[in-house]
Amino acid sequence: FSEKHEPTEYGADFMAGSLIKNAGGGIAQTGGYVVGRKDLIENTKIALTAPGCADEGATMSNLHDFYEGFFIAPNVVGMAEKGMIFAAAIFEKMGMNVTPRWDETRSDVIETIIFEDPNKMQKFVKEVQKYSPVDSFVNPEAYHMPGYEDKVIMAAGNFVSGSTIEFSADGPIRPPYAVYMQGGLTYAHDKVAIINAVKDMFFS
Repeated sequence: FSEKHEPTEYGADFMAGSLIKNAGGGIAQTGGYVVGRKDLIENTKIALTAPGCADEGATMSNLHDFYEGFFIAPNVVGMAEKGMIFAAAIFEKMGMNVTPRWDETRSDVIETIIFEDPNKMQKFVKEVQKYSPVDSFVNPEAYHMPGYEDKVIMAAGNFVSGSTIEFSADGPIRPPYAVYMQGGLTYAHDKVAIINAVKDMFFS
C-alpha cells in the first residue's frame, strides 16, 4: 500500500501480512491476509485452521472491518506518509538528521529521527504519547523488553493495540538515540501532534 507494485508482481509465490498494519486501514482490530499462488493459499488455509475447515469459519462481525479497512487503506497510508514527510521536513529545519529525508522516495510509513541525546529522545517519545488520541495521560518509561538488548521506550496511544498504521514512536536507549516514528490515521492529527511536540521540546 506504499508502493506501486507488490512482490507478487516480481515473482514472489506467497505473501502474508497483518491487518493491524497498513492493509487494515486502522479499522481492522485483528486478522491477517495471505496472497499468492492458489495451491499455496489452499495449503495455508488448512494449516491455519483445520483439515476440512479451510477458510470456512466464524468471523463474527470482523468481515465488515476487514473489507472497509482494505478499502480505506490506500488513503490512510497516503495520509501517514504525508505526515512523515512533514515530520522529516520540520526536524531537518531543526538541524536534525532524519531518514528518509522529506524529498526522498519512501517504501513505508516510518520516519527515523536521530536525537544524539537520550534525554531528548525520551522526551520526544513522551510528547508523541501526550498528543495521541488514546491514553494521552500516560507517561511512557524506558524498560527492558524481551528480545531487546537495551531498554526501549514506546509511545502508542492507539485505538487498536499494536497497530503500526496509527501514530506511534519508539526506540532503544542507545546511541545514536534514534526514534522510529510512524503512521497516523489522518494527516491533520500527525501535523498537530508533531507541531505541538516540537513546540514543547524546543520552544517552551
